[in-house]
Amino acid sequence: MKVHILDDWFDTLRGLPCFAKLANHDVTVWTDHEPDPVKLAERVQEAQALVLFRERTKIGADLLMRLPNLKLISQRSVYPHIDVQACSDNGVMLCSNMHSDTPSYAAAEMTLALILASYRQVPQQVASIRAGDWQMGVGRTLRGRTLGLYGYGRIAQAVASYAEAIGMHVQWWASDDGRARALADGRRVAASREAFFATSDVVSLHVRLKPTTKGVITAADLAAMAPRSLLVNTSRSGLIAPGVLEVEIAKGRIHAAVDVFDTEPLRETDNVLLTHPNVLPTPHIGYVTEDEFDLQFGDIFDQINAFAAGAPIHVINPTD
Repeated sequence: MKVHILDDWFDTLRGLPCFAKLANHDVTVWTDHEPDPVKLAERVQEAQALVLFRERTKIGADLLMRLPNLKLISQRSVYPHIDVQACSDNGVMLCSNMHSDTPSYAAAEMTLALILASYRQVPQQVASIRAGDWQMGVGRTLRGRTLGLYGYGRIAQAVASYAEAIGMHVQWWASDDGRARALADGRRVAASREAFFATSDVVSLHVRLKPTTKGVITAADLAAMAPRSLLVNTSRSGLIAPGVLEVEIAKGRIHAAVDVFDTEPLRETDNVLLTHPNVLPTPHIGYVTEDEFDLQFGDIFDQINAFAAGAPIHVINPTD
């Protein structure tokens, strides 16, 4: 098959063990991002299969209608960026391994890294010593502090195990169902939503972005957080109501560590989330590790081989 891989910005996949799974296919790798559907269609006109890097490219009817040769879109995990009905209308099968039993340990590790780096002022201390100075301030210890995890899913539970290993107390908030599952598992659930935000030294978000969770974190939630508390978001920017984090950060009252933004790639260097000293920003690297890529794209390439063999797997929209 003619396989086109989109958005492999650092041409990483060719060097991973999983890439050998595509040995019998004609593979083209695109290392830049093309957001315009007309221009993108021109690039991948011959593609029979498209491989996606998570949600970096939106797949809609305006693109699909211009790709008469396309038969398969292969990716991993959730697919809010894909118009599934448009795929079906254009005879394109979507395959995505939902990995229901495997958390992204890379994202969980990144969450812990952001918490540690924020509390110990790692970026600022590094900048200070590189500038010829020495210590620039005094950080804080995490042991004995309370980590509030919003969302009772696989990644959050991995983060909880890391936090408990370094002596943090963990409490939870989630949907009604999530809180019920947490209680059934013997977890500590906050007495109320307001108490959760008010008594957590660190609040970390671990919820999938969907219509029911868009803007679920409100201005009132952030206002309830204690001074100098830390909000961490390695999930999706849209979980926070538009503009409210920026407003709260501008007050200088709380801190934030954010790996996700409303617009990605974010190139607005004057954005308060990039300029304010209370914010530690990273460019959506939560899942971006060689090990995670090899795991994810191994699944994706298996889907391509299964489709080519006439026995597709992980099918989201059967097209027959």
